[in-house]
Amino acid sequence: MAARLVTLLLLVLLALVWGQLMLGRGSVAQVSQLKQELAKQQAANQQAQFKNDQLSHEVGDLREGMEIVEERARAELGMVKPNELFVQVVKTPHKP
Repeated sequence: MAARLVTLLLLVLLALVWGQLMLGRGSVAQVSQLKQELAKQQAANQQAQFKNDQLSHEVGDLREGMEIVEERARAELGMVKPNELFVQVVKTPHKP
């Protein structure tokens, strides 16, 4: 009688574990669904990261480009910003 009771108890516990694995929280189906959602989110994150990298690169180019333009305007055209004093030093050749 005790052996049958232990067997019955083990079968009930096995059925509960199997039911939890197939139907409950953390079931095989739910884990599969979460893996698919994770893959979609990772793909979206990768696209967003790529777009962010492109925008960051463009901003860097624009910042650097404006600095180059300003530097050339100062050197070649004598550009002076407001409230800025322009001083030009002319070198004269040395006579030996």
